[in-house]
Amino acid sequence: MAEKTYYTMREVSRAAQLPEYTIRYWETKFRLLRPLRLSSGHRRYTRADVETLLEVKDLVFVKGYSLDGARKALAAKRRKKKIPSLSGDPGRGALLEEIRKDLRRLIDEL
Repeated sequence: MAEKTYYTMREVSRAAQLPEYTIRYWETKFRLLRPLRLSSGHRRYTRADVETLLEVKDLVFVKGYSLDGARKALAAKRRKKKIPSLSGDPGRGALLEEIRKDLRRLIDEL
């Protein structure tokens, strides 16, 4: 794709090799896919939208995830990226992850 700020539905559809109706459907299932809407109703996608769409396509078609599983995998990936940026020192991110695992284990026991 050419380096532009915004892409049309047709450009994204061709680049991702997905039908337009699939992209529209996935927008309803993934909060991360929220293209800009013009007053005419036309969608404009950013580079981040296209990358997210390609990640979803890989998870669903290549790795065999369900849409719900792909949504959870993307959310977990986004959360994992945010942990180190929340803290100044690298050990703190690992500590937060360990606490999160302990909390999940406690919840499962209840």
